[in-house]
Amino acid sequence: MLRGIGDDAAVIRHPAGQTLLLTTDLLAEGIHFDLASTVLEDIGYKAAVANLSDIAAMGGTPQHMLVAVAIPPSRSSFEIEQLYRGLMRACRLHGVDLVGGDTSASRHGLFLSITLTGTVTPGRALTRDGARVGDLIYVTGTLGDSLAGLTLLESIREKRPVANGGKNQRHRRYLIDRHLHPTPRIKEGQLLSTHRLATAAIDISDGLSGDLPHICEQSGVGAEIDETSLPLSPACRAYAAACRMDPIRLALTGGEDYELLFTVRPTHRAKLDRLAQRARCRFTLIGRIRPKGAGIRLKKANGASQRLAITSYQHFHRMHTTVQEATWSR
Repeated sequence: MLRGIGDDAAVIRHPAGQTLLLTTDLLAEGIHFDLASTVLEDIGYKAAVANLSDIAAMGGTPQHMLVAVAIPPSRSSFEIEQLYRGLMRACRLHGVDLVGGDTSASRHGLFLSITLTGTVTPGRALTRDGARVGDLIYVTGTLGDSLAGLTLLESIREKRPVANGGKNQRHRRYLIDRHLHPTPRIKEGQLLSTHRLATAAIDISDGLSGDLPHICEQSGVGAEIDETSLPLSPACRAYAAACRMDPIRLALTGGEDYELLFTVRPTHRAKLDRLAQRARCRFTLIGRIRPKGAGIRLKKANGASQRLAITSYQHFHRMHTTVQEATWSR
């Protein structure tokens, strides 16, 4: 960076031999975040992660961030400082410079717009249109944690009883942290790009059942997911058991996990396993790409196959009455 904040524009030296990546997100109070159940520092952190995850899904290295904020009169300067503290915390963790932006007044809630640049080696960007019939489908990390954490936060806000002490309390803290402070899988995306392993990739922001169709549509293929292979954390399993619900539903429909969903040629499976072990990355094989005519299907534990309901995550929309009324007290 040659010039940062202080002039009309930042001045950036573009790395030689690299392709530029650009991504942006707009977050609106009441749609993407609810200040009744979280604080502005967490909102800033998560807003940065949403953009960092986009660069990760392309196999890139994030570099420079611009932030525009529209502030309602109900928010104090201290609160806005909290927002930027969260943004900067996420940026520092991943070597990103916040180089500028803008502020404005707002009559109707807080609005936050982030633009992030990144770079990737030419010809190595991960895209959504390269999946082919027979490719293996993988995800990073675990699924469903963020939705479970969101539901717990709503329980606390609405003063429904939750567990105190012991394993349940540790699980509760884990799930809430996974919702408020997700991890952008930058290292994993770079590994897939560097070694030319992924034929297609996307980050999971709208849930597995909402984001897998994007790969299938742009690649002109179908897919089959094995529900018994979906990676679930012990905390998510315990939460689902306490709520008497199917954890698979959390894994399929829960948004904002910011894991990577990607496809790999079967011939590269052994290489992927070796590299994942060496880099300490968690990759889980969850299915296979099928012909387009097969649609997108879910293979059940009993061997039966059914069409996968295509859903996109709706922010702060509760899944089901059993989730709304469940208390994690057992």
